Amino acid sequence: MRKSFVLIFGLLLALGGCSAVDRLEVAQVGSFQVGGRPVTLSGLPPRELIPTPGAPAIKVDPNGDFEVEAMYVRYTRLLQPRAAYPLLLWHGGGLTGVSFETKPDGQPGWEDFFLKAGHSVYVSDSVERGRASWARYPEIFKTEPFFRSKKEAWELFRIGAAGSYATDPSRRQALPGSQFPIESFDQFMKQGVPRWSTNDAATQAAYNEYVSKVCPCVILVHSQGANFAYEAALAYPNKVKALVLVEPTGSPDPAKTDFAKLRNTPMLWIWADNTEKYALWQTLVARQEKFREGVKAAGGVADLVQLPAVGIRGNSHMMMMDRNSDAIAQLIQGWIDKHGLMR
Repeated sequence: MRKSFVLIFGLLLALGGCSAVDRLEVAQVGSFQVGGRPVTLSGLPPRELIPTPGAPAIKVDPNGDFEVEAMYVRYTRLLQPRAAYPLLLWHGGGLTGVSFETKPDGQPGWEDFFLKAGHSVYVSDSVERGRASWARYPEIFKTEPFFRSKKEAWELFRIGAAGSYATDPSRRQALPGSQFPIESFDQFMKQGVPRWSTNDAATQAAYNEYVSKVCPCVILVHSQGANFAYEAALAYPNKVKALVLVEPTGSPDPAKTDFAKLRNTPMLWIWADNTEKYALWQTLVARQEKFREGVKAAGGVADLVQLPAVGIRGNSHMMMMDRNSDAIAQLIQGWIDKHGLMR
């Protein structure tokens, strides 16, 4: 039997307001790569380079056999989880699993929260992101990557209004009542990674293999990752026990979706402040509402929470990094418990 080990955190309990030392009994911490495919390259010219300062030049041959298009997963399995199924945290576009780890201002993130709530937690870096590695362009990745600027993130993520970003941090103007820690915005942008517009099929294949490998599970997904979560749930309706959709920005075509496959997968959509003030966000919300209505019409659970309506205000698109993120996580935890997904 694998010997367990205990992580003891000298912190007050985040749940229930208890003033006691929090103890996490962890069975295993580990990681793996999943998905991907073998590729053989040939006909490319070799070249010489110096691999490290002071080393002699070596000849590098780009031809040969490679493994590409896998994703990276790190997990923390509890010894006695209170949750019936592991919780998988899936990130959004141009980001990695770091979204759910320590927040940019140094405070604990949702990974920490849900571990303390009794979930074994899996945090992944999708194909092409973070520790999932890259592949050659254009032989494997067919297009060049693109990158998100600070200005785009500041405005798109509804931290500040259009025109409110400035290179000088002291001149940036956040939206009134914003819960995002704007003094840590530059630290947040260090998490940004390149992304490709032509890798969706490989990414979906890796996510599907991931679900096949570790589920049954509950998936909590953010933003661009939502489309991959929907497709994985449609491919494995018996393995995906619930979906929590945090400001999802993509979905399969509702007119072409077999919603009957999703009737036994409870779903929760969560939206933060100010979506109604931006044409893009209005379009994204409307598309999600069509998908949600399809789930409801098929007899499934399709719950909706607009955070301001339940008294949680000031949140950005990156609500898992906002100062009041624990209140949102507690709302999600309550929903998970309501649907019988805790022991």
